[in-house]
Amino acid sequence: MSTTQSDRLRGLLEPLVSAKELDLEEIEVSRAGRRRVLRVIVDSEEGVELDTCAELSRAISETLDATDAMGEGEYVLEVSSPGADRPLTEHRHYVRATGRLAKLNLADGGELVARILGVDDEGLDLEVPGVKGRKPTARRVAFDEIAKARVEIEFNRKDKKEEEA
Repeated sequence: MSTTQSDRLRGLLEPLVSAKELDLEEIEVSRAGRRRVLRVIVDSEEGVELDTCAELSRAISETLDATDAMGEGEYVLEVSSPGADRPLTEHRHYVRATGRLAKLNLADGGELVARILGVDDEGLDLEVPGVKGRKPTARRVAFDEIAKARVEIEFNRKDKKEEEA
């Protein structure tokens, strides 16, 4: 997708997404046979409900139909949340991942799997799980030390509601 088209789509869609109190995470146009696919990824502090995606999809579709932002050809519109395996790239992504286990690829080539306990403007406060019965340890990692980060999916983790009960 050209930068001009991307900027134009972002300008059209951002107000619609903001009106639903969501963040516009990504816009992607790709080819699927003869058609193009427009993927709009949205998120919020509380996550995104299916009904909200459906409402937003209708609003986006109406707006795009009223403009020539997608050109003349056919396209498929997909509106969804980013999913559990998306990379953590923005400060708000780390804030939303507080309490979750994350895999960090460090700029020095190292790798770290730890629970995010806190986030500030400079970096992360982490709890590194203990190995072979040892207690977890605290660690601080600055954002400039992180090359890549992604939330690790935990199948046996208790959620906050269960922990409070």
